[in-house]
Amino acid sequence: MNEQLIDPTTKHTTDRFPKQEQAPPGLTERMAPQPDHGEQSYRGSRRLEGRHALITGGDSGIGRAVAIAFAREGARVAISYLPSEEADAKETAEWITDAGSDPLLLPGDLRSERHCKELIEHTDQAFGGIDLLVLNAAHQRNRGGIDEIPTADFESVMRVNIFAPVFLARAAVPLMEPGSSIITTTSIQGFDPSTELVDYAMTKAALWAFTKALAEELGPRGIRVNAVAPGPIWTPLIPATGWPEKLPEFGRNTPLGRAGQPAELAGAYVYLASEEASYVSGAVLPVTGGRGL
Repeated sequence: MNEQLIDPTTKHTTDRFPKQEQAPPGLTERMAPQPDHGEQSYRGSRRLEGRHALITGGDSGIGRAVAIAFAREGARVAISYLPSEEADAKETAEWITDAGSDPLLLPGDLRSERHCKELIEHTDQAFGGIDLLVLNAAHQRNRGGIDEIPTADFESVMRVNIFAPVFLARAAVPLMEPGSSIITTTSIQGFDPSTELVDYAMTKAALWAFTKALAEELGPRGIRVNAVAPGPIWTPLIPATGWPEKLPEFGRNTPLGRAGQPAELAGAYVYLASEEASYVSGAVLPVTGGRGL
């Protein structure tokens, strides 16, 4: 038996998640069990040496895993997050520092067009450029039906998931040189939507179109645009969605039979950001535990 092979069905916990609930946006320390962001497992090889990255939602979940990986690959890393997520952001910053990089922490509300513009300006000024933009932050809530979606919350989902990526890309593109990369976080929900997440799924489908259209526009300028489409991943977004009764079965409907961990997505973002993907643009890379797109 090859002891170097790792069975993906048992690489991470296959236990049912206990029922739990948090107020949005959710915090890592309150989760049980704790997610794996690659803190102890990700090994960098300096594939992003000299690069300058901004990661929205970089304080926790997938964003934290990407921030750790990018830092260990040699990039300077800025993370944006809500002020209420300061505790998570500081922990992520410690891991970035541990990788030998000086983190840039940028709290604020992505629903603000001005804040989005300032995020790009601050990153560019602090790093002397921006050439990696990871549009990862998102908001979702459980919906009982189309007649039960509060207008104010619907607007928040749209502004965070759709407006902010447009605002950020609009501000960043004029500063980006050939060889730069934009990566969006879409979702399997964009292709296989759940009725309980109808507005969230709408935004993730829109991000597919945004990614492909922007790749077509920016290709001649030497800027690549791609997306990662996660399946069920154990992040603070999940207990903050408002469906505690669903958590024991979360992720068990995938062919691999379990939810994914944030660490299992880091390599996809590193690949799309790196020179190894120099001929990849307009792609949507699924990390779904085997569920088809």
